[in-house]
Amino acid sequence: MGSKEAMEHDASSLTVPLIVDDENQHAVGCKLEEIESNHDSHRTGSTSFFKTCFHGLNALSGVGILSTPYALASGGWWSLALLFLIASAAFYSGLLIQRCMDADSNIRTYPDIGERAFGKKGRLVVSIFMNVELYLVATGFLILEGDNLINLFPNMKLEVGGLIIGGKQSFVMLVALIILPTVWLDNLSLLSYVSASGVLASAVTLGSIFWTGAFDGVGFKHKGTPLNWSGIPTAVSLYAFCYCAHPVLLVCFFLCTFIYASMAIFGYLMFGSGVQSQITLNLPTNTLSSRVAIWTTLVNPISKYALMVTPIVNATKSCFPSHYSKKPYSLIISTTLVVSTVIVALVVPLFGYLMSLVGAFLSVSASVILPCLCYLKISGLYRRFGCEMVAIVSIILIGVAVAIIGTYTSLVQIIGHLQL
Repeated sequence: MGSKEAMEHDASSLTVPLIVDDENQHAVGCKLEEIESNHDSHRTGSTSFFKTCFHGLNALSGVGILSTPYALASGGWWSLALLFLIASAAFYSGLLIQRCMDADSNIRTYPDIGERAFGKKGRLVVSIFMNVELYLVATGFLILEGDNLINLFPNMKLEVGGLIIGGKQSFVMLVALIILPTVWLDNLSLLSYVSASGVLASAVTLGSIFWTGAFDGVGFKHKGTPLNWSGIPTAVSLYAFCYCAHPVLLVCFFLCTFIYASMAIFGYLMFGSGVQSQITLNLPTNTLSSRVAIWTTLVNPISKYALMVTPIVNATKSCFPSHYSKKPYSLIISTTLVVSTVIVALVVPLFGYLMSLVGAFLSVSASVILPCLCYLKISGLYRRFGCEMVAIVSIILIGVAVAIIGTYTSLVQIIGHLQL
């Protein structure tokens, strides 16, 4: 149970709550490490501070960085304060998760916390939120690939049996075909090493985009607007999407928040209100720095896709009798899952709005609301009125408000664009 369910919550740098014990400085339940080696958990006691920071940074570093300029453009300059508030709330909820794990030595995974707090129903709710989040983020990967590849190769199209398939749709399907064999793999150790480059990819992307603005003629000329109230729900949702992970090391949150804020500021100054949901779509494709940023953006999702969907495949197989866990059935389930994400990516090809929905409904719930609720129940704090209980209840209420307003706004935007 420990290995498989630990995988359910740490599949990528986007949606992976990485719990780090800042006293012993080791990672607890880190999925990427468990994929790399089943005996990693026995060596975490000697994990260096540098390695701990690396895993924490990688857990937080992901494609969410591409949307921070769009989030800032949606909410205006003052909305940047919300990025720091969300980072603080996510950091605190990570501490609460660690306290829950410390309260019971049998707790090894996030679903274990849900079960310890609210029984089987708690485990089910936590697992549903985690797996739906992984599924939609994997779908977002395909949309991102299609958007950026058609930006590089605008004349692309496929003709199959007299049917002409548009460029973006063609790229989504081609990328899915490339990814499919990786989903069939039993050993994902190689992909886990590649996907662990998330922090490096974020740094390279940030540096390349800064170079494009400073030296390749784009400049930082746009002033932007101080505050746009109508865009606040979108901004908050996209900021929340960046904090699906839980490294309990202040340095990890500080550095990643610095990277997110820097990207948001650079992108908004470079392209103003015209910045797209992925800043790479605004970049000129004829400069080396832009191409480095775009290709770096394209590589990581391909390697991480399998790590994202494998927990869902495992959860699906567990719902069937044991003989369905054999290889042929596993191939059918994983292939069906990939095909379904392709269909969703083709039907809802809106990266910004889809990730805003993930951030508002799933990330806020899984990363902020549920940890607070579980901690109140496990610790028994809800029986005692005090400053900490007031703070936690306030976080829950604000989280619920963000989830409701952000989800409604995202759904309205998605439905509105689909009807065009």
